[in-house]
Amino acid sequence: MAGSCRDRCGGRRRLIDKWRLPNYLLNMNRKSEETVAARISRHLADRIIAGEIEPGARLRQDHIAEEFGASHVPVREAFRRLEAQGLAISEPRRGVRVAAFDLSEVKEVAEMRAALEVLALRHAAPHLTSAILDAAEEATKAGDNSRDVRSWEAANRRFHRLILEPCRMPRLMATIDDLHAASARFLFATWQSDWETRTDHDHRAILAALRKGDVETACATLARHVQWIGHRPITRGGRKRDVFAIVG
Repeated sequence: MAGSCRDRCGGRRRLIDKWRLPNYLLNMNRKSEETVAARISRHLADRIIAGEIEPGARLRQDHIAEEFGASHVPVREAFRRLEAQGLAISEPRRGVRVAAFDLSEVKEVAEMRAALEVLALRHAAPHLTSAILDAAEEATKAGDNSRDVRSWEAANRRFHRLILEPCRMPRLMATIDDLHAASARFLFATWQSDWETRTDHDHRAILAALRKGDVETACATLARHVQWIGHRPITRGGRKRDVFAIVG
């Protein structure tokens, strides 16, 4: 009897094993979901940063799943990624909402950028070539000639990435990229219109110091540069309030 049971149980296990997905297929499925989650989080992050989805707006899981033709699993993962970036918050019984921000958060991001970008620049300085510095100078000129805040932000981000990326510290750069995304969000919320063309003297001073091999002056200038916070009053929905942004 026992032998018969073992035979039957063994048969069932073999049948289950026969229909169980191979590991490589399970891994492919996980990677597919991760890819979808990354795509959804990237698109939502772009909209939040650009101000297309306002602070406090609810992110509805079912609507987003329908928009992207995805299941709820990658949407939930996308929400977790947005939370990690500080772009969304999850509230009990209220779901996920776009995170608001105030002056204290702007200051926090500015101080974090100052500390981490200086660290990156110290490690990058020995690897900076004339070609890299020339490209950074071109990015500065592009920023000076920008007619709107979006093109200025892109040129500004390019300048910073060019002089920092040679640090060869990918985790550090990933964190700095997230902080730049937060900076862009503050900037777009503050200067969606009435952008004034400006000359970035700090960028030129940083490049001049790096060309001379004066890393300490370059780092001190960079730290001061990214902590400059601009502010202006704006009126939305009949209400007037001050908004703040990192302009560097």
